[in-house]
Amino acid sequence: MASSNKKQVIDKDYIISKYMDYVLEHDGYPKSVYKFCKDIKITEEEFYKFFGSLESLDKNVWNIFFATTINAMNANDEYSSFSSRDKMLTLFYTFFEMLTLNRSYVLFALKRYDLPLKNLSQLTGLRSHIKNFASELIEEDNDEKTNRLTKNPVSIFSEGAWLQFLFLLNFWIGDESASFEKTDVAIEKSVSTIFDLFDNTPLDNVLDFGKFLWKEKVMWN
Repeated sequence: MASSNKKQVIDKDYIISKYMDYVLEHDGYPKSVYKFCKDIKITEEEFYKFFGSLESLDKNVWNIFFATTINAMNANDEYSSFSSRDKMLTLFYTFFEMLTLNRSYVLFALKRYDLPLKNLSQLTGLRSHIKNFASELIEEDNDEKTNRLTKNPVSIFSEGAWLQFLFLLNFWIGDESASFEKTDVAIEKSVSTIFDLFDNTPLDNVLDFGKFLWKEKVMWN
């Protein structure tokens, strides 16, 4: 009788999954690549095929969250026909569902250091992904506008989408409502408001986004 045991495939997803489990089970982070690899029974060579350091692994966790979110969105046959507003709503709804599935790890990771800005350093790759996603949306909308004056500034919109994400992330962290329904409402309201602003009164600079997000934070608190 043939053995049913299959050799475990060591890939990026496997190492990330083991890393997240390690962090939660040990209530802390591995001290070195060597110790981490020894604990999960892989070689350092296998680790370095996918990651240059534990720090790059930290960032890749968020990249995987984003990639999984995009794949889930594209699996919906109707997604391609959505408006830019609905695409942004879908991104945030789906991404925060992904975060909720991994809430224990996410909360732990975002409180790793006493300095908030240091905790955000792991989000550098995610920041690029979200800004690129937002840029593509506004560029598509601008292509449909014949009047140059009605076109919206891509850089401001993309930076605003990132600030909006940080606001929603902070809101989600503190959300104690059942099924995080308040976060869903905050996503809908903030995305709709920003698109309304762009449709009617384009913002001159990113500081206006900051004022808006601060108002939202105060309102929901």
